[in-house]
Amino acid sequence: MAADTAIFDVDGTLVDTNYHHALAWFRAFRRYDVTLPVWRLHRAIGMGGDQLVAAVAGERVEEEHGDGLRAAWAEEFQPLLKEVQPFEGVRELLTDVRERGFTVVLASSGKPDHVDAYLDLFGGRELCEAWTTSEDVEQTKPAPDLLVVALEKVGGRSAVVVGDSVWDFEAAGRAGFPGYAIRTGGFSVEELEESGAKEVFDSLPELREQLDRTDLAGT
Repeated sequence: MAADTAIFDVDGTLVDTNYHHALAWFRAFRRYDVTLPVWRLHRAIGMGGDQLVAAVAGERVEEEHGDGLRAAWAEEFQPLLKEVQPFEGVRELLTDVRERGFTVVLASSGKPDHVDAYLDLFGGRELCEAWTTSEDVEQTKPAPDLLVVALEKVGGRSAVVVGDSVWDFEAAGRAGFPGYAIRTGGFSVEELEESGAKEVFDSLPELREQLDRTDLAGT
């Protein structure tokens, strides 16, 4: 079935946040005397907070401190939010994809106030038909739920996913959607391809330049 919907991840794909998130998680874990290398935390960015704690620190830490850690992460990230910037070419890419006949929807596992701030950065409300937040699902990426809900929000038939992390493409694979990766999240080409990305681009402008040979070419 030909895709009629383009689902874009937000953190690390449209806005430059992955390393801010890694630092905020590092500080949150330190509150509970758990010290994790920042590079290892970065490898988990792209998961939602409901998945990340157990993935990086184990089930015991999740059971004992999961909710507290997520609250601490939110507190640590809040001062960094004002430093977040959109990546080059966001508006141009989303506009081009819309003009090619796709419904554009954002699949974010971010907190609602964070997503609101990101939308303000690149005029997302006028470019996208809908978006998700962490409140829309019980399980975030790499579970496929966010992508499924995003598609349902716009009444789409099938989708193409654009993301930056291996977790985006694990989720896309489980949902049965093809996807294209942007390296802006800090993952390698090989990692992104192995997780299911059909192709990897260095930037949003590069993807836009190559749209004609992707599943986002339009009709």
